[in-house]
Amino acid sequence: MIVITGATGALNGATVEHLLKRLPAEEIGVSVRDTTKAQHFADRGVRVRQGSYEDPGALRHSFEGAEQVLLVSSNDPHADAVALHRVGIDAAVAAGARRILYTSHQGAGAGSPFHPARDHAATEQLLAESGLAWTALRNGFYAHSLGWLLGPWQQTGTITAPADGPVSWTDREDAAEAAAVVLAGDQAFDGPVTLTARQAVTFDDVAALASEKTGCDITRITLDDDEWIAAKISAGTPEAMARMTLTTFQAAREGRFAGVDPLLAELLRREPRSVADQLAADIDAG
Repeated sequence: MIVITGATGALNGATVEHLLKRLPAEEIGVSVRDTTKAQHFADRGVRVRQGSYEDPGALRHSFEGAEQVLLVSSNDPHADAVALHRVGIDAAVAAGARRILYTSHQGAGAGSPFHPARDHAATEQLLAESGLAWTALRNGFYAHSLGWLLGPWQQTGTITAPADGPVSWTDREDAAEAAAVVLAGDQAFDGPVTLTARQAVTFDDVAALASEKTGCDITRITLDDDEWIAAKISAGTPEAMARMTLTTFQAAREGRFAGVDPLLAELLRREPRSVADQLAADIDAG
């Protein structure tokens, strides 16, 4: 059995949907905080059990009989993510799983200015020490994040942000499908694997693409970090959130999101969605 955590969320929920296209439902289980939100999976024959990183006993029960467990990374900015992930790893070990998979992030590293990257690196170290086979799915930065990082560019004609660096913006749905391929396949992927789109681009590149897509001149304006923080706070963004977002740009400047890897396309057997695709979707939605 394969057990997926966080299956009522966008990422791992999509992974379950893709698994259902590849495996019988009785071979799939989900561990969720609220089982009522996973009724649509139960109705299709998926085993649904309550479990969360805050309840080790329930989590172990939800992992019962699992050969593989996919742990979703915590998205609570106020939580001790590494401690929560340790609970998940310990529960998988106790349940007798043979492999743990974990939704990590490209650029995971202890020295990154981007705090989640440090949490991912620490979690990967815990996985390496667990005694089980493990796979860290280092997904590229999710492309839908561009929607709030770029700001209201369709209204203003400008992309105003701090200095950045190349980022291999990656579609979350593509990453979810790739996880299902890895889980359902026969090939073992040991340790970290990087799943990214084909190309890394800067905000200058994005502005050029946006100009091409809209037929309008979209200008890239680079602000000093402190000036950008002040503008965000003035617009109503809490200072802590603004400073957290700034670390994304700082990490990009260091090239931490610049790498690209062909593995995602190989797993999908098609080209991953691109930044141009994401911009087109945003334009249509706007």
